[in-house]
This record gives sequence, structure tokens and C-alpha cells, in this order.
Amino acid sequence: MDFREIKALVRKGENDFLEFKRKASFPEKIVKEIVAFANSKGGFLLLGVDDNGTIPGLRYAEEEAFALETAIHKFCYPRIRYKSDMVDISNKRSVIWYQIFESRKKPHFVLNAGVNGGKKAYIRLRDKSIQASREIIEILKRSRSKKGIRFSFGEKEKLLMEHLEDKGSISVEDFAGLAGISRAAASGTLVRLVLANVLRVEPAEDKDHYHVNKHHAESLVS
Repeated sequence: MDFREIKALVRKGENDFLEFKRKASFPEKIVKEIVAFANSKGGFLLLGVDDNGTIPGLRYAEEEAFALETAIHKFCYPRIRYKSDMVDISNKRSVIWYQIFESRKKPHFVLNAGVNGGKKAYIRLRDKSIQASREIIEILKRSRSKKGIRFSFGEKEKLLMEHLEDKGSISVEDFAGLAGISRAAASGTLVRLVLANVLRVEPAEDKDHYHVNKHHAESLVS
């Protein structure tokens, strides 16, 4: 990728597949963008580009690259597949691009994320990287399996489909209340139905929303 191609990417603005960072001042925070791309459909991270689309570049690009790549290897688990290169934009400044590939080993996590340590998974939602819910993590994990998903279509599933036909979407918490079941049971049911392609999930920063896959709905409720 050359500078002309960098500028063409920048003109698109940040989106599902593109993130800008001015510099790697806090590389342990930038890795969440790397993880989000790997857990989603992949994407590009441009280091040396402002959020507003200006391209000041990096004065000490090699140091910035070392800091970020050290953080990637330290904080991303499992290892993430990516490639990168440095593009000179003047005699003294450069932009570094990272192409992060969609992973076949989802979910990936940022280790020791947050004040309480532990690990957190992220996914890409438009121009943001958001923390993945426990349901999204489970869907990512079980999507790797080639085994068919089996489920029984009982009373709670019928209530769910009738609600979705009327309202269009539902959250885990709302389904639990509707069916009079625990949150864990509601979560498990929705995850299975997503994996069976009966439902689709729309991630959000507050709570995920589940919708019917139209081509499955008619046969299930009839």
C-alpha cells in the first residue's frame, strides 16, 4: 500500500473495517481495535491518522510500531493474524497500516483488560469497537463447530416467535420476562436459535437485539 492508497482509505472515514489512531501512546488500549476486527470481518488500522481524517504521520514510526506490536503479542489471546507495513509521507514522517484478518479461532480476547484484570472480547460495530456480550462470545465460540444445532420448539419458543412477529426484536432480559424463565435459560435459547439460523443477533453497546431470519420464521410458527 502506498500513500495514494492510504489517502483513498482515509477519505472513506472510520467504519466497520477502518480505524484511525494518531499514535500508539497507549498501545494496551489500541489492541481492543485489533481484537474487534479479528472477531468480526477483519479490517485496517491506520497509525498516524487523526479521527478527523488529517494525516500528520508519525515522527518515530519504528518506535510506535514496536510498542503496538509488543502489546498485540502481550495482550491479544489467542494470537491474531495480521500484516503491517510503513509508508513514508515525507522525509521525516510515516504512516503505519495494519491489516487484521478475520479469524477462524474466534473469540479473541484482550488480556488484563480493565482495572479488575481478566479478559474481554470486542467486536466491531460501525466505527466503534464494543465489548462483546456473553451471548456474542458463545455464538463466536460455537460457530467454529461444524456440528448441527438441535433444539426443541416448545412453548417458550412459540411465545418468542409471536413476540418477534409483533415487535420485531427482543433482548435476553425481555425474553426472560416474557417466558418466565431465568436469564441463563433465555440466553441459551437465543444463542441456539442464532446458531441454527432461526434468529439473527444485532449487537449493541447496551444490550443485543434478536430478530427473526425471515426465511425460517414461517415454517416454525405454522
